[in-house]
Amino acid sequence: MTDQPWAGIRQRVEALGTSPASNEVFGALGHKWVLEQPLSHGELAELEAQMKVRLPEELRTFLLRAGAGGAGPAYGVFPVRRVQGRWRWEGDGAELADLSRLAEPFPEQGPDPKLLEELAAHCPEEEDFDEVEEFDDAIEAWDERWDAVMFNPDRTVGAIVISHRGCALRDWLVISGPHRGTMWSDDRADEADLAPRLNDDGTPVTFACWYTDWLRQSERPDPA
Repeated sequence: MTDQPWAGIRQRVEALGTSPASNEVFGALGHKWVLEQPLSHGELAELEAQMKVRLPEELRTFLLRAGAGGAGPAYGVFPVRRVQGRWRWEGDGAELADLSRLAEPFPEQGPDPKLLEELAAHCPEEEDFDEVEEFDDAIEAWDERWDAVMFNPDRTVGAIVISHRGCALRDWLVISGPHRGTMWSDDRADEADLAPRLNDDGTPVTFACWYTDWLRQSERPDPA
């Protein structure tokens, strides 16, 4: 992978920040069109050594050529920083990623559909309870069972949270496994599931495609 996708990226982002319509781009008030300084080769090597994994090439070259995070799709690319000697990504939901398991392959499949059907079939209905308090207790217990399946940390090994879209909706970047380098939407907070981002032709959206498509759309005369 060459550095070509990131040629002139910082200048293009800076130019967008001075555009009269820049604040009309979704999420711009969060990242303010600021890209953090790129990592040095030594910093990237230290990061990968701590994570015990080589990052996907598009992310590596972004960190080295564009920046360590900042302006990007939605509310921006989560920055990666060294905190008390340890590297980590920072942002709303970044802690959902288990950085100690990034070398493990991202799972090929989600939860057993039969298990989800069974859980859904047993979701409490308020009209089945005489007291509101009883229903509240039942739905809370059911929510815990549902979350234990849908938000099981085994489901997101080998991936990092790279951005958030608000309302607990996030985007993941797969680091290891057959889906390495691809972007996944996480709409579990909206009663959906993890799903791969796909191009119009059905091919997976990679990190560079995700970022540069956002940049091109933001550069349109009417980005709103």
